[in-house]
Parts: sequence; C-alpha cells; structure tokens
Amino acid sequence: MGTLLSSHGFSLFLLWTFTLYGLCLSFSPIDNYLINSGASLDSVVDHRRFISDSSNSPDSHLSSGRTFSLCAGTLLPGLPQIYHTARVFNSPSKYVFNVKDPGTHMVRLHFHRFNSSRLDLGNSRFHVLVNGLVALTNFSGGDFVNPKVIEYLLYVNSEKVEIRFVPAKKSNFAFVNAIEVISAPKDLVLETAQYVNGDKIEEFQGLNKQAFETMYRVTVGGPKVTPFNDSLWRTWIPDDEYLKSSEGSNKVYFGGRIKYQDGGASREVGPDNVYDSARLIRSKNASIPNVNLTWEFPVSEDYKYLVRMHFCDIASISLGLLYFNVYVNEHLAYKDLDLSDVTNYMLASPFYADFVVDAGRSGVITVSVGPSSKSMGYTVDAILNGVEIMKMNNSVYSLDGKVPAELIMKCWPRRTLGILLPLIALACLLLSLSAIVHRRKSNAELFPWSKLPTDIHEISPKQAKLQLSNIVT
Repeated sequence: MGTLLSSHGFSLFLLWTFTLYGLCLSFSPIDNYLINSGASLDSVVDHRRFISDSSNSPDSHLSSGRTFSLCAGTLLPGLPQIYHTARVFNSPSKYVFNVKDPGTHMVRLHFHRFNSSRLDLGNSRFHVLVNGLVALTNFSGGDFVNPKVIEYLLYVNSEKVEIRFVPAKKSNFAFVNAIEVISAPKDLVLETAQYVNGDKIEEFQGLNKQAFETMYRVTVGGPKVTPFNDSLWRTWIPDDEYLKSSEGSNKVYFGGRIKYQDGGASREVGPDNVYDSARLIRSKNASIPNVNLTWEFPVSEDYKYLVRMHFCDIASISLGLLYFNVYVNEHLAYKDLDLSDVTNYMLASPFYADFVVDAGRSGVITVSVGPSSKSMGYTVDAILNGVEIMKMNNSVYSLDGKVPAELIMKCWPRRTLGILLPLIALACLLLSLSAIVHRRKSNAELFPWSKLPTDIHEISPKQAKLQLSNIVT
C-alpha cells in the first residue's frame, strides 16, 4: 500500500513538473499590457495580473480630461474582478502604450454593462479608434448578461499604440472595463494567403499588414478551450451551433502528444486542445461516402475575411491514407489535401491553411470538407479540427462602417470657439488700455506742463463687442 501511495505521489510530482516546464516554455510577449480600467487595485485573471489604470507607469498612461471610475452596484458571482469596475469617458480620451516590439499586436477590449445606481451603462454610445483604425462605431457596450471581449490584430510600425474612446454625441459617454495590448508571435499572421475569388485561386499579398477583428474562433468536435489553456489567452468555442448537419460525421479525440514542427503550425497558432479533437468522415466499407461536412458563419457584408482552417491527422492508422477537398463559400479552395505530405509525413502534426474571401451579399461564410477523387475506402476521408474567421479592414481603414477616423474626430462637438471668444475679448481690452496709456505718455512728452486730460473717451462694452466681432470675422 505504501509503495502504491509513493508511486501515486511520484506521478503527481511528474505531472506538476511537466506542467511547470510547459508554462516556462509558453509564449512571453515583449509588449504585454493588461489594464484594469476604473479600478483602484490590480486583479488577477487566469494567472495574469491586470494593472489598475490609476497606477503610475512609464510605458502606459491614460490621457483624459473628463473621466471617472464606476463600480458595480452588486457583486457579480462567477465573473472575474475586472468586470466589477469600469472607466467612463465624457469626452474623447485615450490610452497610450509604448511599443518595444513592432509588428502584429493583439488588442482586446473588455466590456460589461453591469448595474450601477450612479450611471446606466446602457445609455452609452461611442466610437473606438486604435492607431487610426476605426474599430467600433456607435457601440453601446454589449448586453447586461455576459461580458463582451472584442479582439483585434493590427500591424504596428510606430512607437505607440493609442486607443481612443469617443462619445458619439456630447450627451453620450464611453466606457471600458479592461484592455489588453500584446505583441503577437511573428508567425501568427504570415505575408500571403490564398484568395478564393469565385472558381479562381489567387495569391493575396500583404496579409500581415492588414487589420483584423476576430469574429469566430471555433474548436471542431471538442469542448470549449479557455484562455488558461491557450498560450495566447484565447477562447475557442465548440462548433455545434455552426455545423449545418452532423449526418455522416464522427467526433474523434486524441490522447497522445501533438507533434509541432518548425515551419509548421506552432502552439501559438493553435493549442493542443484544438488539435487533439476533430470531426471526420470515415468510410466503413469500400465505398466512399457522398457527403460533405459544412459549417455556416453569419458575417457582415462588404468586407473581406480571413478564413483559417486547422487540420491535424489524429485518426488515420497510417500515413498516406487521408486525401480530401476543402471548400470555402462552396468554391474548391484546396484540392486533394494530403496531410501526410504537408506535415513531412508525420501523424498528429498540425497544419493550417489561410484563405481570403469576400462576404458577398449572402451575409454567410461557409467552410466544408469532403472526400476527393483520391479518397480510399475503409479510411478517414475528411477531417477538420478548428476554424477561425476574421474580418479585414476596408478601404478607409475601418472594421465598422465607411467613415474614416479623421471624420469621426472632426464630428465631435468641439468647444474651442467658446474658449477662444473670451480670450480674444480680453486681448482687445488689453490692447485698448495699452493704446490709452501710450497716448497719455505721448501727450505728456509733447506738453510737459499741461494737465492730464480728464475727458478721455472710454471704450463702451458695445464698442468692444463690435471690435471683437471684427477680429473674429
């Protein structure tokens, strides 16, 4: 019995050691800003410390003239502490973060419209700009039930990341609960992708210079993947609600080790918990099933989208048996995909493919996998492990509408004229007094023995107003 306990204890020790080793090898971003907005204290979420935005930091700061903190009226059970407070803005304001590692950055904005007797967050309406990118317009902060996390990826070639919150009108306000600004791994977004333009496949250049908003991040066939189990702190949701039909498909789970290779999909591109589950089509006899697996994702029209599909052969009993076709928007995007070939002939080794597509007027993006002409009986005939869909910026560098950032800032009702008029009036008054004093001095020099005049003409308020209007005109 003692030996059994010792062995069990040793196994736990090995598990703890390998877990710690894995954490030590996990991605460590050079730029890593986690901000707890509106809070006076730091908060820890998934072993990550979100710093209060009221603390002094040489690398990040809040620039705002009209802002205040807001706390939830009641504690929210089950929600992280970052969703119990918010920073509220009554005028255009910005967070500024110094950039030490130029390149692609992930920006996550956290919103939760909690209840407060002081202010109804449901009345918020605002725009968000990130380094000139229009990220959100006329946004109201999501719903009251669940927090909303919006993730962006953008290329940063400047020394700062500036996130601006602009109330839509003077009577509106903006708010945010937490912010993440993280430098991404260099292999997260590559330079090229395949542009699926109808039945033509063309090369899309400059992909890594685009801005993206993550619309869907789905793990196929497996359970939800939380930020704690992802080296980039992402959330992957199950695919069930997007699967058009599960007829002819099987789920598969893999208990072995996912074999990442240099030059292939890294753990930051997709975590183990995504690649160790899948849906597949399997032929149980010599005939090939005449079926495709299809997923549908509602999207906004008039944008291009990056569709990233994740594959890992965790089901074949041998190499060289799996061939299948990949479709995007019902167009053949990858013919006779051979996972053995693209992974240097290694099972359980991940691979991903990037496709750029136009949403079109349907408002839906579909992805499918199915048997190809090279598929064989008694084997796996198609597989998919994960899907990501990201909206790409349009021609005015916006992810939410057709109004550029410059016009959004110009539309904000400025108070410059209201401040300028009193200053001009004061300047006119000082100039008038100076002229009077100068005239007195000149008269004294010309007529040294004469008395000072007692009938000096004073400027009336009406005349001062007339001069002011002439100057302003």
